[in-house]
Amino acid sequence: MAITYEQAEALLREWTRSPALMNHARGVEASMKLAATRLGAGNDEPRWAITGLLHDADYDQWPDEHPQRVIAWLQENGEPEIAQAVLAHFDPSQIPELALLDRALLACDELTGFVMACCLVRPEGIHSLAPSSVKKKLKDKGFAAKVDREIVAQGAALLGVALDEQIQLVIDALKPLANELGIAGKATGG
Repeated sequence: MAITYEQAEALLREWTRSPALMNHARGVEASMKLAATRLGAGNDEPRWAITGLLHDADYDQWPDEHPQRVIAWLQENGEPEIAQAVLAHFDPSQIPELALLDRALLACDELTGFVMACCLVRPEGIHSLAPSSVKKKLKDKGFAAKVDREIVAQGAALLGVALDEQIQLVIDALKPLANELGIAGKATGG
């Protein structure tokens, strides 16, 4: 790999001030790490983690330029595959053939944000969250209205997994970070 995790983390801290966006980056990082393992790309887990961590790194300071700044930084630092995945998560139509990394980011990004939102309205947070509860909330267009439900559904389909399976992957990835991400719920002390 051309960049280290420490370099990626430093860039995220430098460019991202919003605690919510920082938590989202950490959540997508965790989802991508678990996806790498489950999709047979475990040897490439560090690259997948960095992809999740940096996919929105420029959004906080330069929302109108997102994701061009982070893509340029990744390309300048020898990470064209991660740059492509970041572009694909923003506009998949710009990528003629989506790589597995691209598809995984599409499948993890919106869904991770949505699952985290679901946790915030539950007294027990993520600890009793099931795919069925997430799917029920997906039907409520007023809940987490900015989340693109079509991308959530397409993401799982692009990976060839059932939506329930992708939701469970995200839940499993986020649970160990529940306290850190503020999604543990009030009933469990989070």
